[in-house]
Amino acid sequence: MSDWLDQAPEAVRLYLDGQRPEEIECIVSDLPGIARGKAMPAGKFARQSRFFLPRTIFHQTITGGWATVPVPEDATEPDMILTPDYSTATAAPWTADRTLQVIHDMELQQGGPVPAAPRNVLKRVVAAYADRGLTPVVAPEMEFYLVARNTDPGQAIEPMIGRTGRAAAARQAYSLSAVDEYGGVIDDIYDFAEAQGYEIDGITQEGGAGQLEINLRHGDPIKLADEVFFFKRLIREAALRHGCFATFMAKPIENEPGSSMHIHHSVLDGNGRNIFSGPDDEETDAFRHFIGGLQHHLPSATALLAPYVNSYRRYVKEFAAPVNLEWGRDNRTAGLRIPVAEPQARRVENRIAGMDCNPYLGIAASLACGLLGMDEQRAPGPECKGDAYNSDEGVPRGLFDALELFDDAHVLHELLSPDFAQVYSVVKRTEYDEYLQVISPWEREHLLINV
Repeated sequence: MSDWLDQAPEAVRLYLDGQRPEEIECIVSDLPGIARGKAMPAGKFARQSRFFLPRTIFHQTITGGWATVPVPEDATEPDMILTPDYSTATAAPWTADRTLQVIHDMELQQGGPVPAAPRNVLKRVVAAYADRGLTPVVAPEMEFYLVARNTDPGQAIEPMIGRTGRAAAARQAYSLSAVDEYGGVIDDIYDFAEAQGYEIDGITQEGGAGQLEINLRHGDPIKLADEVFFFKRLIREAALRHGCFATFMAKPIENEPGSSMHIHHSVLDGNGRNIFSGPDDEETDAFRHFIGGLQHHLPSATALLAPYVNSYRRYVKEFAAPVNLEWGRDNRTAGLRIPVAEPQARRVENRIAGMDCNPYLGIAASLACGLLGMDEQRAPGPECKGDAYNSDEGVPRGLFDALELFDDAHVLHELLSPDFAQVYSVVKRTEYDEYLQVISPWEREHLLINV
């Protein structure tokens, strides 16, 4: 077994079972969270220590178009250097041969991290915590839909038909029978996750027809973002085996709830103690300031948590999605929820992020807002003890407004990287302009002959 495989996680060796891999996928996450990179024979991969991709992959829009980013050094599309992070090596168990995936670190040729790379943005935020002697801990929840195959964008998305033959049979939140509707897909998700060495904390049926949620165990933000990145691909592959699609759109089906990526946060000091709880198990100033930072800075970070025009369809009152930045204990109507937990597990849940966000950027933005609150010693508003849907809306209601707030958030840019912020804004504005060229069925139905 080659030296690099000796550095890979134990799950890789268990998956290979003494055999050699046949193909290696060298991958990175682009701005939307799509896996980009190269596939090559395992022998060639073992003979190289670094690889190359153009930096401009981070200028590509979700439609496949290209944004014109005013970065002079990118005009000639120079390569960035990709170095394997062997700790991320994992199986691709849906392939016909023994294929492994490896996430790569991205550096400029002159040295230093590529600023527009989402994984580097998250690393930068985690490093800012480390500079203060702190370690952030996160636990993401992933919501998604299993839907019928949809090959015509002009047709509405429909839920997958389960084993009973009735789509509505799965519109039962927390129903185990509903989970059984899609047992074959879920079995493959478990099998793929086990082969990749990932531990699922639980799978539940959510409120939408064919909508599921997977919870991951808490841990290191970069490792968890890697897992969400891998899980999206894993889940899609499991669905395709059963003739359906898995979608992580924020709002894929009319009149159904949207899909979120709730992010739970806590912060540890140098001794591994949760700084949100004091010596007598009381809530600390750091806890309150973290909430205050989320309340104050999340509007400016919403463009990262809700990155598409579709994202804002999720922010609808009474559809299990927050439209506010209230905070409350065990209150799911609030955008910021404090779950029931023992003092050592005290944490803050950000319910604003959509499942369509890039996991690296969503987690980075949320952690950055909390860190700014602690730095600024920003006090939160009063706790919301009732229905937070009755409060004022706290998040932008559209992508254009969200980008306007993001562009003005210079203190947030400093944490994330000003160069990244520039690239992200230009790409998202380009996508928004592309969207404006498309005429929707609603417009044709109601405006064509009536106005």
